Amino acid sequence: MNSRIAPTLLLTGLMLAATTATAAPMVSEQGILTDEHGMTLYVFDNDPTGAGKSVCNGPCAANWPPLVANNDDIANGDYSLISRDDGSRQWAYQGKPLYQWVKDTKPGDQTGDGVKGVWHTARP
Repeated sequence: MNSRIAPTLLLTGLMLAATTATAAPMVSEQGILTDEHGMTLYVFDNDPTGAGKSVCNGPCAANWPPLVANNDDIANGDYSLISRDDGSRQWAYQGKPLYQWVKDTKPGDQTGDGVKGVWHTARP
């Protein structure tokens, strides 16, 4: 094997191995949707249901990070994938885009529930 190709192939393999897939949201013991790390997920009342669109961008998305899907993630059942304005894909549940909240610091936190009367924990 060419001595220049081997390091490139090794590096490519390591990068692929380090890539982790974002799993579809899960339901916690408290009956709320969470990400794969147990962090609470939220829905935004201002997002039009079923429109396949998030209206939370820019500063909004800085505080309410979208639950971003990897390119190889596949929607199933009540879960769908929407395209964001920046071209990334975001998980949605029953047509509502899913978000995290920057002030939640550990699994089980639900400090974003009720913020400004338009943010709510996502529930099945």
